Amino acid sequence: MSIVNIAALNEAKLETDPFPHFCVPNFLSKEDVAKAISDFPQIEHGGLFPVETLTPGSFFTKIIGEVTGPEVAEAVGRKLGLTLTGMDTMLTIRGRARAKDGQIHTDATFKKATLLLYLNEGWSHAGGRLRVLRSNNMDDYTAEVAPEGGTLFGFQCTDNAWHGHLPYEGVRRYIMCNFVEDKAMLKRELARHRMSARLKSLGRMVGIG
Repeated sequence: MSIVNIAALNEAKLETDPFPHFCVPNFLSKEDVAKAISDFPQIEHGGLFPVETLTPGSFFTKIIGEVTGPEVAEAVGRKLGLTLTGMDTMLTIRGRARAKDGQIHTDATFKKATLLLYLNEGWSHAGGRLRVLRSNNMDDYTAEVAPEGGTLFGFQCTDNAWHGHLPYEGVRRYIMCNFVEDKAMLKRELARHRMSARLKSLGRMVGIG
């Protein structure tokens, strides 16, 4: 039986202002969010970690398999008008936000679409809520998405896909899946994230950070 709610993904409305995006609040059930949080890999530092550098539990690993699977790729591609099935994916995990995180940016052009699956118990903070921006201005937004557990946010990586969030420091868990067609850039980005993860691990060993 599937963990992710493909029906909810199919029914989610595609918004096009200012760039193609959608939000699925119930992509995971509350019960499965609780299981995923229990299985979430231990992450003590900010930044993105390639999943292979972590040790998630079996339930969390199953979620990863479904998020990167062909059924989700087909549904997201159909919604965005893209061919994503069979495309390489880059999967990274974040467990904590730093005060400097959330700065306004667009995703790199070698990424065709991005999915963010949030895995937090709830969200009452003003900071840390993803904003869909019309410009490089945090107050010029069309939507704000709380990173509550089970919420899936997806968007097409266009030149104007500005997004960010107000500062927040603390636990902010999510899985990020990028659909990538440039294999060379994929290898380069994963190598960069792996190196960052190793440096953070070394820092812990010597008492830094």
